[in-house]
Amino acid sequence: ALALEISVLCDADVALIVFSIKGKLFEYSTNDSMERILERYERHTYTARDLVATDAESQENLASEYNKLKSRVEGLQRSQRHFMGEDIENLSFKELQNLEQQLDSGLRQIRSRKNQLMFGSITELQREERALQEENTNLRKKIKENELTLSLCDQNTSVEQSPSSHPPDTLPILNLGGTCQSSGTEGEEEGVTPVPPQRKTFIPPWML
Repeated sequence: ALALEISVLCDADVALIVFSIKGKLFEYSTNDSMERILERYERHTYTARDLVATDAESQENLASEYNKLKSRVEGLQRSQRHFMGEDIENLSFKELQNLEQQLDSGLRQIRSRKNQLMFGSITELQREERALQEENTNLRKKIKENELTLSLCDQNTSVEQSPSSHPPDTLPILNLGGTCQSSGTEGEEEGVTPVPPQRKTFIPPWML
């Protein structure tokens, strides 16, 4: 009755096995049969054992992997110190020779990479220089074209502002003596000496 109450209150499958003092077997099971409950119990027990065994193996594997990684890190740190020239007192001649070869190989690779970058930089600078030269050439052409355009505009402006007919260079000068002279005569231009104008003198009759 107590097993039934536990099954109802806890909504669980209950199996009860009782041996009397005389060795008599008494068993009780709720909904499922006794065999099914025992099978479930065995599966659960075996699964728990497997998990425990797996955890133990995993811990062992992790410990082994940790030791391997630790040894590798220590070896790398030792090699780094050797490359820096530290802790080389205990190295043998063969180890020092191998270390020297590794350093020479590393230096060759470093120099090769440095030269490659240097040549690349020079090529890029040359390309930029050519681009600047082309730009300067184009600017000079534009400046010359602008100067020519401005010169033509100035010539057209001067032609438009000049009058169509020019006034005479010399104007006639009225002389009181009755002759008309100009500031520049043709005789002077041709090399002929001009004759000065003569005035007429009137003599009164009583002087004759």
